[in-house]
Amino acid sequence: MDKAWLNSYPAGVPAEIHPEQYRNLLDLFEQSCHTYADQVAFINMGAVLTYRRVEEQSRAFAAYLQNELKLQKGDRVAIMMPNLLQYPVALLGVLRAGMVAVNVNPLYTPRELKHQLSDAGAKAIVLVTNFGQSLQQIVDDTPVEHVILTKIGDHLSAPKRTLVNFVVKYVKKMVPKYHLPYAVSMRKALAVGRRLQYIKPKVALDDIAVLQYTGGTTGVAKGAMLTHKSLIANMLQAEAFFGSLIDDGSDLVVTPLPLYHVFANTVNLLLFFKKGCQNLLITNPRDMPAFLGELKKYPFTALTGVNTLFNAMLNQEAFRELDFSHLKITVGGGMAVQRAVAERWQEVTGQPLIEGYGLTECSPVAAAGTYDQKEYTGAIGLPIPSTEMRAVDDDGNPVKPGETGELQVRGPQVMKGYWQRPDETAKVLTDDGWLFTGDIGYMDDKGQFFIVDRKKDMILVSGFNVFPNEVEDVVASHPKVLEVAAVGVPHEVSGELVKIFVVAKDPSLTDKELIAHCRKSLTGYKVPKLVEFRDDLPKTNVGKILRRELREEQTKEATGV
Repeated sequence: MDKAWLNSYPAGVPAEIHPEQYRNLLDLFEQSCHTYADQVAFINMGAVLTYRRVEEQSRAFAAYLQNELKLQKGDRVAIMMPNLLQYPVALLGVLRAGMVAVNVNPLYTPRELKHQLSDAGAKAIVLVTNFGQSLQQIVDDTPVEHVILTKIGDHLSAPKRTLVNFVVKYVKKMVPKYHLPYAVSMRKALAVGRRLQYIKPKVALDDIAVLQYTGGTTGVAKGAMLTHKSLIANMLQAEAFFGSLIDDGSDLVVTPLPLYHVFANTVNLLLFFKKGCQNLLITNPRDMPAFLGELKKYPFTALTGVNTLFNAMLNQEAFRELDFSHLKITVGGGMAVQRAVAERWQEVTGQPLIEGYGLTECSPVAAAGTYDQKEYTGAIGLPIPSTEMRAVDDDGNPVKPGETGELQVRGPQVMKGYWQRPDETAKVLTDDGWLFTGDIGYMDDKGQFFIVDRKKDMILVSGFNVFPNEVEDVVASHPKVLEVAAVGVPHEVSGELVKIFVVAKDPSLTDKELIAHCRKSLTGYKVPKLVEFRDDLPKTNVGKILRRELREEQTKEATGV
């Protein structure tokens, strides 16, 4: 196929990457731990872990899993915690033991947790005590045989550890009572593991490294099988695209997105670990004063996030007072970056907000803006090295540049398939490796790709397609709007009407004012007919607005079902 995007690559970006340079992720971890042994790898709540300590602790954890718990290569181990120093120790320990990590959202309800643990066949789980009650309710109905618990402050120094754990449990009352009598503390597991022999397993590139579940916005959660090769490939692709902006061994990346989310896991953890950089882990980015207080302490050079997070930061006066002189790269993923947010970001920080595009099934990055980008473009960027992208019609035939169709991706970062769901895999993966993304978009003549919208989110008004992203972009440009979501609601004449849900920045904002604003930029059938003001919008734990919940809510109201 004609890879028009290669002609638009900046200087120094290769057309291909070679994941075979590593035998597996274990080799990558060990190389960084050896090369950068005494440098800081992770920072959280003022405490640090050097690369040497990460190696020692993850080796001890791996030995504990292998010897004390008698788990075998390929067994699934769930990890359920926010961004803490314990997370990279647990993840690297699981992978170094030759096992499969199952990332679990800590905010899952017991029902959701039961589904994921059962579907994955997880034999062990590592979790923070804050979520012990949720596990207690369902653990007997899952394959889980071993529970390893850690407290929020357990990786801090002795005085601070005691204080933080006391405050979390007794002052903030963030640890509901639970009963897990056979659980072992992670601190004990590490102490025992240090006395046991770690045996490095034989792990192939095609072995599964992570089961990353796709729940939240697309229906029933399915486990995407991400192999050692797909994760290494995506990490190398990101390095090839942005590596020239990253100084090995000295840069500091801020990680407010949870590491159990595939974007932060691959880009923030794997890429910056490979580069020997420091990683500032933010446990609770929703506590904006504390988050910005952390940013004030460190000369951060890189930051990743989602549109809603950037928007929330920009609406804090304290954010504008930060020192951005060291900032070299900001990448937004997980959802569309809105023009109004991107332009304000560049105005405040002096750096463009680069949009990346991907999905869990791609480990996750498939395309991104370039490192030499000067301003917001509205594009999701160019396919990254060793990646092919195209738009196809309803029959699966490629369309011409400029024509709209469903986007497909092919490359070494694409998942092996869905865990134990060959029927679901067959729906999205072709025999020759093309992944259907469910996103509608097009490629221009320079190889830049543009997303029009999610296929499932498309609104049909009297036979005309209305894409929520376009409506939301216009609404978000109004200075009195904080957040917006657009959905289609049933209508007996036109089929659907456009309805917007708005969180206002200024309480004086009216529905008439918003509709008049939209009429200036949108064709008649795209202009919202209904406006509902809310205090907040439903979101996933990483800040992606859940249009599906809003749409289902409206459908129930209209049908009474």
